[in-house]
Amino acid sequence: MNSTIENNEEINSENRFSRFLSFVEKVGNKLPHPFILFFYLTVLLVILSWILSLFKAAVVHPNTQETVAVKSILSYEGIQFILSDTLKNFTDFAPLGLVLTVMLGIGLAEKVGLLEMLMKRAILNTPRKIITFTVFFIGILGNIASDAAFVVIPPLAALVFLSVGRHPIAGLAVGLASSGIGFTANVLIAGTDALLSGISTEISQGINPDIIVTPLDNWFFMSVSTFVLAGLGTLITEKYVEPRLGVYTGAQQSLSNEISTLEKRGLRNSLIAALIFIAAVVGAMLIPNSPLLNEDGTLLRSPFLSGIVPVLFLFFLVVGIVYGVSTKKIQSSADVPKLMTEAIGTLSGYIVLIFMIAQFVAYFNWSNIAIWLAVHSAAILTHLNMTNIFVIVLFVLLTAFLSLFIISGSALWSLVGPVFIPLFMVLGYHPAFIQLAYRIGESSTNMVTPLNPYFAIILSFMHVYDKKAGIGTLMSLMIPYTIGFLIIWIILMLVFALLGIPIGPGVSLYL
Repeated sequence: MNSTIENNEEINSENRFSRFLSFVEKVGNKLPHPFILFFYLTVLLVILSWILSLFKAAVVHPNTQETVAVKSILSYEGIQFILSDTLKNFTDFAPLGLVLTVMLGIGLAEKVGLLEMLMKRAILNTPRKIITFTVFFIGILGNIASDAAFVVIPPLAALVFLSVGRHPIAGLAVGLASSGIGFTANVLIAGTDALLSGISTEISQGINPDIIVTPLDNWFFMSVSTFVLAGLGTLITEKYVEPRLGVYTGAQQSLSNEISTLEKRGLRNSLIAALIFIAAVVGAMLIPNSPLLNEDGTLLRSPFLSGIVPVLFLFFLVVGIVYGVSTKKIQSSADVPKLMTEAIGTLSGYIVLIFMIAQFVAYFNWSNIAIWLAVHSAAILTHLNMTNIFVIVLFVLLTAFLSLFIISGSALWSLVGPVFIPLFMVLGYHPAFIQLAYRIGESSTNMVTPLNPYFAIILSFMHVYDKKAGIGTLMSLMIPYTIGFLIIWIILMLVFALLGIPIGPGVSLYL
């Protein structure tokens, strides 16, 4: 009897959550087109900046200790900013160049059939029971390519799912959740580790000159997180997200076990080309005073990692051309720009949308509202004056909230780090542990905010399989992962802290 009651309660709970997600999707999809939505948000931002400036809203920047006032976009200076920087805001918007450049290379590889063939070989050699886990795990590892993972992983994951007769939007959700919400986890040392640890060290040495936070200091925790999140993501996908999507009624794409002689030759030749390319890059790194490495001869924070996007472009371009020539999909040099033009043509809607997003982000930063919001939110936790481990949980939740508005992980850490690292160090906490808590909160809400500049490109990927999909559809897909990942990550953090498990080599909760 008790078992029946518990089962009914569980069913009712699931139904309530499903109704909530349906409500989010319904309301979200009634929002105007993203371009118009960001236009409205920009207008509201302009009005808000004017109101705050009237009240002389200002904060002390935690890093520079300078007083930063909110500036009105309707002021003399603000109107000059609008007129002089509109073009610059658009052309200098980093995600625009990243997406276009990466898609030129990936688009060529996709048009000649290389990506589809790679997916076919991977699927044929992977038991169907672990396809979701495999895609999730690879997606999390994809953050080694930084933001390029948002462009590369989701469409490939959708193709994998479609190829085995599963819902492609479920695959897209897996790719987005793994590369976006799981962005900070990895079993490899990525650029994120180097970037954040450098900021953490600089702030920490203001309290203790001997403290150094290295890129390895979160490695144990993030390595374990990779497997935990891949497992949890698999469970959420197969038990909840995919069943909720129902049966995909669009064009099916099945994979046969047969691979033609030309395709085999193309795969072999493209593999050889890939190995030669990688060997050439590694060889260039071994050259004394290599331009690919940092001044101290290391890979961390090097030109190679900061320039990973053009490297990825060249990589996909080389292997795509080799495969295309081998399979006779490319028969003349003129075919290369033709195929790249076809690939980039699918991004026309994204380019239009990104113009408005770029203006909103530029106004948000120029007005100093981002700094004002971060500092005042941080003050809430500071004034609580709590000392136990659960104040770290509150810090995670605050970071998750701020991440909805300040998308750049390094920018947000530069704002909240100078406030919370000294605070928690005085209480005896290790700055690397505070950095870890920050990474959990910042990563968890990456994909549920329309302010994310990659939201637009993901919507364009969704429209390939569902023309009616909107902001609400995407948010309702990501919310289960956001909630699940945030909860399990916090629990995992508490397990490491309470059991005294090192989060990195020689690093634990306390100094």
